[in-house]
Amino acid sequence: MKLNRFDPGSIQVRRGTGGGGGFPGGGGGKIGCGTIVLAAVAYFVFGADPLQTIGAIDGMQQSAPAQQTGAGSATGTEACNDGPYALEACNALSSLNQTWQPLFQQANIAFAQPTLTLFSGRTNSGCGGASSDMGPFYCPSDQGIYIDTAFYDTMQRQLGAGGDFARYYVMAHEYGHHVQKMTGMADQIRSAQQQNPRSANDLQVRMELQADCYAGVWAGKNRNLIEAGDMEEGMTAAAAIGDDTLQRNAGRRVSPESFTHGTSAQRMQWLKRGLETGDDDQCDTFADLRR
Repeated sequence: MKLNRFDPGSIQVRRGTGGGGGFPGGGGGKIGCGTIVLAAVAYFVFGADPLQTIGAIDGMQQSAPAQQTGAGSATGTEACNDGPYALEACNALSSLNQTWQPLFQQANIAFAQPTLTLFSGRTNSGCGGASSDMGPFYCPSDQGIYIDTAFYDTMQRQLGAGGDFARYYVMAHEYGHHVQKMTGMADQIRSAQQQNPRSANDLQVRMELQADCYAGVWAGKNRNLIEAGDMEEGMTAAAAIGDDTLQRNAGRRVSPESFTHGTSAQRMQWLKRGLETGDDDQCDTFADLRR
């Protein structure tokens, strides 16, 4: 996609602070609404069991939020210019803000822009400590998106998901979780998961698929910026990080009861729906539960 260069005054970006934190039991943690590639890293790279990550961070939600820097600060601008991936992330954040904020205003729903933290190795977040092993994630406690851009090389090398649109898909998916936070959906689903633990995985999958659809909606609303090959890059990335594909690639039995993000076919389906319609009303992954 041919995104415009970010306006330093229109986004909130900071460099991550290293060290600190860690997760219960010494393993990986699941941040808030989830990460687009946590399962990819856990299965394909480290062989971890996603069942152990579900809700692992819940007890840390009251952690002190990371310090913020103001929009357009020197630190943020420098972070955005710290390599092509960082610049892409900032350009995407600017475009996502410009796309989603007016929709909330039209619906008379309060909206606050998320912050973007670009870090290397480890950092602190409002949800606790984080490492690049987790992949990009969204923390609802401080409404922040966290990315170690070096992960994009891992995504291409280990998962075969390369190209700028694949990277924008990652950003747009995490932004989708912010949309869920702003609409109140994230809090509703967390409450439902706590009330009915047996449904936790199913509800989590639906959340992730909705975030995929929202990512597609953003691209669909900016169709004039899409270039040849972009949709193929997006579909390749969505297929690569489906739970069933990751389990097979890890040499494991496909176990639907342990899914946290959805199958490759589901992820492709919902991303494509958003892309083709450009309509967030088409992203109701919970519709059948209301029948």
